[in-house]
Amino acid sequence: MFGNNVSHAHNKSRRRFNINLQKKKFWLADEKRYITLNVSTHGLRIIDKRGIRKVVNEMRARGQKV
Repeated sequence: MFGNNVSHAHNKSRRRFNINLQKKKFWLADEKRYITLNVSTHGLRIIDKRGIRKVVNEMRARGQKV
């Protein structure tokens, strides 16, 4: 997403709204290993809600490498 930085004098310059990405390690108990994912903070909330196992299965079903 794009927008403007606006100063007190109302000068406008372009800026970007970047995603808040976090590098996070998760323990997969059934595979007895850690996986490292770059997830957004919204993605962390989804993992907390659904569980890491279900999220990883959905990622593999879409063909993403985990």
